[in-house]
Amino acid sequence: MKNNLQKTLLISALSSLFCGTLAHAEDARPDNEFSFNAAATSDYRYRGISQTRLQPALQGGVDYTHNPDGLYAGAWASTIKWIKDAGGSSDLELDLYAGKRGEIVKNISYDVGVLTYVYPSNGLAVNANTTEIYGQIGYGPGYAKYSHAVTNLFAYADSKNSGYLDLGANLDIDTGLVLNLHVGRQNVKSNPAATYTDWKVGATKEIWAVNWAIAIIGTNADRLTYASPVNAKFMGKTAVVVSISKIF
Repeated sequence: MKNNLQKTLLISALSSLFCGTLAHAEDARPDNEFSFNAAATSDYRYRGISQTRLQPALQGGVDYTHNPDGLYAGAWASTIKWIKDAGGSSDLELDLYAGKRGEIVKNISYDVGVLTYVYPSNGLAVNANTTEIYGQIGYGPGYAKYSHAVTNLFAYADSKNSGYLDLGANLDIDTGLVLNLHVGRQNVKSNPAATYTDWKVGATKEIWAVNWAIAIIGTNADRLTYASPVNAKFMGKTAVVVSISKIF
């Protein structure tokens, strides 16, 4: 009986050690990590405003993270329509960004960085290319983020030092189902008619290894300021937006 008990304890200890080693190996992440993403959306909304004249868009990007210290960099692109609609010549948005993220103390995270929006050869009277610096604090599922433009903002004249405040939360409400809540305030310096508030209520879920998202998005933006030059439709109208995405 004693020998059997000793064998049982030994097997249990070895099993625990082996399983613990496996779990640690599964949790371990490489120092240098790359990922790729691709998406399709029924309407590319940015800060509540359609970038594609209320029409679909294709999107994709690549990200690099140095896990030991939280440094990251990446590039992301989307098809757009608003530059050409405004008299320019670009149908692509390319975002280039870099920053650092981590934990300040337990359960309180931070993310700081710089992001440049590039509209190749956009040709607008005021260059649409925009650079922002940003900082975010997160607590549990909630976050607060502020982005500050160090250039003119998206082709608005004299709009340097515009700011965007983003408050939101991503709440796990069911197995794999996440509720996405957001409200934001875009201040456009020297252009008060372009200042507005936007909001979103949505949900995301992974099905068949693909991320599915649906959201109701709206704004209180000025209907004339944010009307399409092509058909006069309001680009900040309340609408349902559906998207699918995949991370590789």
